[in-house]
Amino acid sequence: MTAATAETSQETNSKQSEKKGTVRNGRRFRKSLVDEHYDVIVVGSGIGGLANAALLSLLGKKVCVLEQHYTAGGFTHAYRRKGYEWDVGVHYIGEVHKKYSSLRRIFDVISDSRLKWAEMDPIYDKIVLGDEEYDFVAGKDNFIENLVKRFPEDENAIKQYVKLIRKISKESAKYFAGQALPLWMAKIYNYFRPRLVSKEFFLTTREVLEGLTANQQLISVLTGQWGDYGHVPKESAFLMHALLAKHYLAGAAYPVGGASSIAREIIPTILKSGGGVFTDAQVDEILVKDNTAYGVRVADGTEITADKVVSNIGFVQTMQQLLPQSSQDQHRTTNWMKDVSVSSSSICLYAGFKGDSKELNLHSTNLWLYPNSDHEGNVERFQNTNKDDINAELPLVYISFPSTKDPQWSTHFPNKSTVEIVSITHSHWFEQWKETQWNKRGDEYLAYKEVLSQKLLHKLFEREPQLRDKLDYYELSTPLSTQFYQRNVEGEIYGLDHKVERFNKSFLHPQTPINNLFLTGADIMTAGVGGALMGGVMTTMRMQGLRKMSQVTALFKNYEYNSK
Repeated sequence: MTAATAETSQETNSKQSEKKGTVRNGRRFRKSLVDEHYDVIVVGSGIGGLANAALLSLLGKKVCVLEQHYTAGGFTHAYRRKGYEWDVGVHYIGEVHKKYSSLRRIFDVISDSRLKWAEMDPIYDKIVLGDEEYDFVAGKDNFIENLVKRFPEDENAIKQYVKLIRKISKESAKYFAGQALPLWMAKIYNYFRPRLVSKEFFLTTREVLEGLTANQQLISVLTGQWGDYGHVPKESAFLMHALLAKHYLAGAAYPVGGASSIAREIIPTILKSGGGVFTDAQVDEILVKDNTAYGVRVADGTEITADKVVSNIGFVQTMQQLLPQSSQDQHRTTNWMKDVSVSSSSICLYAGFKGDSKELNLHSTNLWLYPNSDHEGNVERFQNTNKDDINAELPLVYISFPSTKDPQWSTHFPNKSTVEIVSITHSHWFEQWKETQWNKRGDEYLAYKEVLSQKLLHKLFEREPQLRDKLDYYELSTPLSTQFYQRNVEGEIYGLDHKVERFNKSFLHPQTPINNLFLTGADIMTAGVGGALMGGVMTTMRMQGLRKMSQVTALFKNYEYNSK
């Protein structure tokens, strides 16, 4: 799952970094530091934007990345507080510990192999449905064998399921091929797409799984990671579920040095070609003339021009917040907004504990805690509660132990451990504080956060009672935190929703109707680091055009590992 930074600030850290002259996490924006013109401007430094910027830089472009936050990385960044550090979204990533996997190769290319990965324990996820627990074990055969032990009568269904998610993953290249084509060609391609890929691409997760088995408990186990994309089985596109499940089938890994190392190791690639990555650089408007984007205006009034502009801040945010009104009117973007919806909101508790992982008997396995196996019923009941019902059962609680996943943790943070506890929530529960200023929302808001914090801690201590007396610090993020740091519409954590209909929208494409304006990131592909990363690749291919598209794929084919 993904969560936003808690409501705190790293202004001191930012100033210290600038004083030391380091730019590996982005350089604080100053008008005097940027050039007047770049080949490309990328708005937002999430992984999609960084991947796009790095690939363009490797192709000889001078790219300027502008990030409104105090540090680069988007949902891949980390923050420090009271001597602890937490990631805000990179809880685990699949496939990257396999040297020749597609995602690993992309990361290696854009970071020139500076970014390293630590493989997690074989049991990467534990699904807890009431009193029943089920382990997801790394490796196709291990995964199957472990589930068959629990569901021997469904052995064939389990094998068919694994075969199917692998098939969907393989066919996904055909499914998303239109994203690399010109917009008009993509519309034609997508019209014929149902004839090119399996029918399961156009069904919900529950529809597909109930075609494999009538065992509802097994279905609940197989969909126990639904919090990674935000929709219960009857709502989610099986496409999204299959890609996510296949993504972790071989296990998972964590970036060595913590989540912040992702941006830190990619940024030098952008700088090497004369580009820059600037933080505290809020873009207020994309500059458009004669239906052609030619630059951006930053919050302080600075205008920076470029041959092309890429937005990585999300589809809705781009259309509603960055486009001039004339462009919105011309392309009737309000009609597009009626056809999409945003994903769920979350709360996340960042907790710090005295003692290292060995002393506290911690593990790297992620915990997915559910009241029972009725995912849809649990969410429906939760939706009918109100924010003051402190006894309402949370439909999902996800617990991650980041300090156990990073082999360098003890070097930087000796005798300390961290835990993150995430659950879904309703953005409207925080509506009364929406217009208040960050860090000054009042005692009532703080009191409500404390109620939620204790609720999440209770779930943690039920599972890990040895941590109770070791708690040293905790801080809660809410949808308002996500809105403040990510400029999201409702504090959503996965951008647009991942229902079947979402993937049939022709306007969710890297190329926009405005000349030289492109989109990248998860909204043009799928949720998660892997989906956003592929968004960066697809946008780069579209920007290069049909004739030069092969230059992008050549970066991956020709990358040499021998000297790395």
